[in-house]
Amino acid sequence: MALAQDRTRPPVVNTRSGPIRGVVEDGLAVFKGVPYAAPPVGSLRWLPAQPHPGWSGVLDASSYGPGAPQAVREGDPVLGSHGLPPFDEDCLTLNVWTPGADDARRPVLVWIHGGAFLSGSGAMPNYSGETFARNGDLVVVNLNYRLGPLGLLYFESDDGAEHGNLWLTDQLAALQWVQDNIAAFGGDPDQVTVAGQSAGALSTAALAGHGGGGRPFRRAVLQSVPLGMPLATPAAALARTAAYLEIAGAKDVDELRTAPWPSLVEATAGLLGDTTEWGHWTVPFLPVLDGSTARRQPVENLLDGPGADIDVLIGWTREESAFSFALGEAYASATKEQVLGRARDTFGDGAAEAYAAYEAARPGARPVDVLIDLSTDELFRKPTLAFAEARAARGRPVWAYEFAFPTPAHDGRLGAPHCLDLPFVFDNFGAWSHAPFVAGMDTRIRDGLARTVHRAWISFIRTGDPNHPALPRWDRYDLRSRTTLRFDTVTTAVSHITPH
Repeated sequence: MALAQDRTRPPVVNTRSGPIRGVVEDGLAVFKGVPYAAPPVGSLRWLPAQPHPGWSGVLDASSYGPGAPQAVREGDPVLGSHGLPPFDEDCLTLNVWTPGADDARRPVLVWIHGGAFLSGSGAMPNYSGETFARNGDLVVVNLNYRLGPLGLLYFESDDGAEHGNLWLTDQLAALQWVQDNIAAFGGDPDQVTVAGQSAGALSTAALAGHGGGGRPFRRAVLQSVPLGMPLATPAAALARTAAYLEIAGAKDVDELRTAPWPSLVEATAGLLGDTTEWGHWTVPFLPVLDGSTARRQPVENLLDGPGADIDVLIGWTREESAFSFALGEAYASATKEQVLGRARDTFGDGAAEAYAAYEAARPGARPVDVLIDLSTDELFRKPTLAFAEARAARGRPVWAYEFAFPTPAHDGRLGAPHCLDLPFVFDNFGAWSHAPFVAGMDTRIRDGLARTVHRAWISFIRTGDPNHPALPRWDRYDLRSRTTLRFDTVTTAVSHITPH
C-alpha cells in the first residue's frame, strides 16, 4: 500500500521486497532502479533470474540503475546512439511512472526495449514512461534485462539440462513483480498491456507463452516484430556458443564465469563479424527454442497458446530494412547482380521474377531499394500479415498498421525505417534530438501525426480498441476487409497492403 499521498513530497510505497522512496517529476510519482530479481552476478551468472532477497529500511528509488552490459554505440547515422552508461551485471531493475500511488487501479503499460538483444536500457530518455502516464492516466513500467552473451549464450550443464533464454527469465520475473506490486502504485494487475519494438516485440510474444492457468497479460503491442527470424534450434544455439567460446579464448563456461564482463562484451564483436552475411539482417545471438522457457516459436503463443485470448496491435514500418542497408556504401553501390544473388536465397529460381516485381512496384528503384523492400517483406511485413490472417481466421482480435511517414533525413534515402515509429508512439521528440533520422521533419505534420499515433496506443491500452476521435475508422483485421491502418502524412485505412 502507499505510505504517502502528498503529491508534493517524495512518494513512499511498500513492495513485497520492502519499502521504496521515489521522486516527484512534473506531477508524476517516479520510482527508478527498483530491483525485481537478485543481481545475476558471481554464482548466479548464466542462471535463470532468482527472487530478490529484499531489503531493510526504505530503498532510495530516485535514480536509474545501471544498464545491462553492452558496447557503447555512438555515431550511428540512424539512431545516433543506443544504450546509456553506466553498465553493470547488477542490472535487473525496473522503473515506474504513475499519476499517483493510490487506489485508482489504472491500466498498466509494461514497455520492453529493443536493440537486437545487444543494446538498450530502461534509463534511456527515449523510453521514459512520462508521456503515457500523463496523457493516458496510465501506470508505466520499463525494465532492464540481460543482453548479449550474459543473456543469450546457451549452455548444456553436466546433468544434461540446457539453460537458455536467460533474458526471458528476467522479463518473466519483472512481469511477476508487476503482478505482485503494481496495485500499490495505482495500477490494475488485471489490466496489463505488454508492448515492445523489435527485440522487445519478440520478447512480448515470447512472454505470451507463460500464462500458467490463464492469459499472462491482457493486451500486446508488437512493433516491428521480426517474425521472419525464427528462434534458433538447440543445436544451432550450442554451435554459436562454441564459436563464441573460441573467440573469447575460453574452453568452457566455467572459465567464462571468471571473466570480467567487459571482456565478454568485447568478444561479441568477433561473433558479429563471423555471423554477418551480405544482404541479410543478422545478429550475433538468437533466442533459442529450448523446450523449457520457449516451447514454440513466439508467434504461436498468440495463435493457439496461452496468449490466444490476448488483444493484439501489430505493425511494421514501410522501409524497415533501410535501417541496415540504405546508408552504407557497400549497399548504396550494390549492383543488380548482387541483389539478385541475395534474392535467390529467398526466391530460388524465381529470383529474377521477384526482382522485377519489386522494381516495378517502386518506380526508379535502385538495386539497394529492391534489397530494402525484399528484406522488409521477408523479416517483417509478410510474416506480420500472415499472423494477422491466422488471428482473424481464429476470430481473435488483432489490429494491423503500417507506419509509412518518411523522414527527410539523409536526402530521403531512409524512407520510414526501423525505429522511426518510436518517437511518434511515445510522442517525445525532445528525447530523440540525438538521433539523425528525425532531422528535417515538418514539425507541424510530425507533431500532429505523433498525437494521432500516441493516442491510438493509449486507447488500445485502456480499452482494447485503438480508435479515437482524431483517427480514421480503424477496423479489426478480418478475412473480409483485411483492414490495415497506414500512418502517413495523411493517415488512411486500406483494405490490403500490396508489395512495394
